[in-house]
Amino acid sequence: MDTARLYVEHHASLYRYLVRLTGDTDLADDAAQETFARLVARPPRDENPRAWLFTVATNLVRGWSNRRKRRSRLLEAGSARIPSADPPRDPAAAAEAEASRNAVRKALAALSDRERTILLMREEGFTHREISAVVGTTTGSVGTMIARALDKLAEHLPLDAEDV
Repeated sequence: MDTARLYVEHHASLYRYLVRLTGDTDLADDAAQETFARLVARPPRDENPRAWLFTVATNLVRGWSNRRKRRSRLLEAGSARIPSADPPRDPAAAAEAEASRNAVRKALAALSDRERTILLMREEGFTHREISAVVGTTTGSVGTMIARALDKLAEHLPLDAEDV
């Protein structure tokens, strides 16, 4: 198995998924690194290494849930301390963008781990078969689960910009 090729092909997508799943870039970095370390130590036997990588990463994050919660609280308390490479934006636009991100984070946090995983994997372009393998359900039920999770997410999002 060509680990370097798998890293190049899947690291960005895995990291993006983990950031969305956890809301914590440090935890996402740790989980992605540990996932690839496990890939080197014990390569998967199945034919779909991408699904294996996302399954391992998802399970790692679930196992670190207490740590994730503590880090999320720290991030919420001090989000202004996060360094940024981009030049400062217009304060009003930055505040609006931050409010939107917080609303989405809050809505995602209202979902169960399974619902959040399903939606984030869908956003990363996984097939229903791959999603079903990670969350432990049948391929046929994934579409229904996605629709229900989207409905639940919509219930927790503000209706317009004034609500944010």
